[in-house]
Amino acid sequence: MTLAEPIIDFGPAETSSKPLDCLVIGAGPAGLTAAIYLARFHLSVLVIDAGRSRAASIPMSHNVAGFPEGISGPALLARMQEQAQRYGAAVRKGEVSSLRMEDDVLIANGTNFAVPARTVLLATGVVNRRPTIPDDLHDEALAQGLLRYCPICDGYEMTDRRIGVIGTGARGLREAEFLRSYSDDVTLIAPDDVHDPDVAKMVPLGASGIKMVNGPCLRFLLMQDEIIVELPGGRLTFGAIYPALGTDVCSQLARCAGAHLSADGCIVVDRHQRTDVPGLYAAGDVVVGLDQISNAIGQAGVAAAAIRNDLAGWRALRR
Repeated sequence: MTLAEPIIDFGPAETSSKPLDCLVIGAGPAGLTAAIYLARFHLSVLVIDAGRSRAASIPMSHNVAGFPEGISGPALLARMQEQAQRYGAAVRKGEVSSLRMEDDVLIANGTNFAVPARTVLLATGVVNRRPTIPDDLHDEALAQGLLRYCPICDGYEMTDRRIGVIGTGARGLREAEFLRSYSDDVTLIAPDDVHDPDVAKMVPLGASGIKMVNGPCLRFLLMQDEIIVELPGGRLTFGAIYPALGTDVCSQLARCAGAHLSADGCIVVDRHQRTDVPGLYAAGDVVVGLDQISNAIGQAGVAAAAIRNDLAGWRALRR
C-alpha cells in the first residue's frame, strides 16, 4: 500500500477556470468519505481543509467498526486521506472564506485562491466550547483521556470511574444522566458561580445519584490517571471531566450561499443531504443529527451518490 501524498498548500493567487465536478470543504470523516466515493465515480474532486477536524483530536476511538483494538483520530484520517488520493481526489490546505453562486457554478474563495465547482459538499463540522483552561494543558488532558467531549463515544471507558461534568441547565443535566449509566459517581459542576436555578426542578438530583457543586473551575491539575479541579469550595478528583458546554456550528459558508439553517445554526438538508441551494450539499456534524463518525460516514455516502446522480441529470439536460 502506498503512502498518501501530503496535503499541499495553495500556491500564490491560484484560480481555476474549469469548474470541478465537486469541491469538498472539510477533511474530516464526512469529507474524506465523500471524496472516496466521488473519485470512484470518476468525478473531479478537490478537498480543501483548514485542519480543524474534531476527529484529529481523538486519542483513541473504540467506536469505529472494523478496528477492534481501537484507532486514533489522526490515524483514521490518514487512512481515509490515502484512500481518497489513491482514486484521484486532491487534498489541499486552505480556508474558504466565502461561497457564492455565479452562472449556475458555485465559487469558493480563500485568501489566495478561487475554485469554481458545479457542486459543493460542506463537511465543516462543529467546534467544541471549551472550559477555561490553557491550551497546552487542555491538549495534554485530551491526549491522556482526562478531558473528554463525547460520552457516546467513550463513556464505556469511564465505567465505574469518578466522572465530572462541567455544565448546567438541560444540556448539562442530560449529559450527567447519560454518564450515570456508566458510573455511580457523577458530579455536575456549574461552569459559573452557581447552577441554573431550573436544574433542581428538572429532576431530584439526589434520587438520580448525580451530585451538584458550584463553580467556577479555578484550576486544573493533571495526574497520571486523574484530573483535579480546584473549585471555590475545594478540590475534587475525577477519572475524567466532560465539558457539556455545547458546540459552535461551522455553517457560515452555507449562510453565505443562502442555505437554510436550523435555529441552532445547523445546515438543513433533505434525505439526500441536499440543501435548498442547487448544487450545495452538507454532511457530518454540521447538519442536524447524531455527532458520530459512523453517522458522518453514512451521510457522506448518501451525499456522494446524490451528487453523482444530480450531475448526471444536469449533463443529460445539456446534451
